[in-house]
Amino acid sequence: MSSVQTQESELINKTAHHPLSKLLKSIQSKIIGQHQIIEQMLVCLLTDGHALFEGMPGLAKTRSAKAIADGIEGAFHRIQFTPDLLPSDLIGTEIYIHEKSDFVFRKGPLFNNILLADEINRAPAKVQSALLEAMEEKQVTVGHKSYALPELYMVIATQNPIEQEGTYNLPEAQLDRFMMHLEVGYPNHHEELLIVELDEKRQQRSKEVSLPLTSTEEVLAARQAVARHYISENLKKYVVSLTSATRTPGKYDPELAKWIVHGVSPRATIALIRCAKALAWLRGDEYVTPTHIHDVAFPVLRHRIYPSFESEADGISRNGIIRKLLDVVAIP
Repeated sequence: MSSVQTQESELINKTAHHPLSKLLKSIQSKIIGQHQIIEQMLVCLLTDGHALFEGMPGLAKTRSAKAIADGIEGAFHRIQFTPDLLPSDLIGTEIYIHEKSDFVFRKGPLFNNILLADEINRAPAKVQSALLEAMEEKQVTVGHKSYALPELYMVIATQNPIEQEGTYNLPEAQLDRFMMHLEVGYPNHHEELLIVELDEKRQQRSKEVSLPLTSTEEVLAARQAVARHYISENLKKYVVSLTSATRTPGKYDPELAKWIVHGVSPRATIALIRCAKALAWLRGDEYVTPTHIHDVAFPVLRHRIYPSFESEADGISRNGIIRKLLDVVAIP
């Protein structure tokens, strides 16, 4: 058995009696090898957050998002972001009804439980800003009236690397609204063979109809359980020290000070604690440990840290900055 299969088996065994175990198994049956991405997607779901996938085309970013949506009871909608997309294509628009002599608001795709924003960085900034209020406030304002979004509401966005033709940088304010930034890499040799085998099996079967495995009520109850999960005061102080170190890196390490232009906001502190609690709960652990914090630090912080030109000149990535951060901030 490969190391990937071993890690996936361990995760399944630890969550065998978990409220979301059926959902976890369903996603893993559709996505090969991406056990960490699957785990992080569920962490986003449990923390009432949004997820941003980044990777080259063809790495199952869209399939991963659809796999989690298929397993949850609720409305799902996919939007292909393009340069000619308009804000009204997301939000909806007011239509004049002649019989009523009045305008009626026709809701757009934002009013679904799970929204897949495919290739989000191919749309212009005006469309990106249309998502901000929905992602943060769970409401949409049209004219003088606001419309509430569903209680279970999650945006799963995919983007190609910004070096690719026809892509735009997402605004910093919007990036900060994503709970996690998930990097999707290439599969190894063994994983790619399994992907080929899975594709052959799909071609031989008739079209499958996916039935929801987890209800909206179960997800909302799980979120309440995550919120109550135990984290010690010392570990809360440790998380605050980590995020504070991104703002005053000179106090911790001269190299770190050279690599960071702007640190993370308190929203990142809250996200780290929430995600660490969700990860501990998802893995069946009774309380949060430093390992949980370290495991979520990369996807929570990598899109919120602004590296300097010196870091790029030194060949230091955002992940490298976070690794250095975890090394220089002492664990209590």
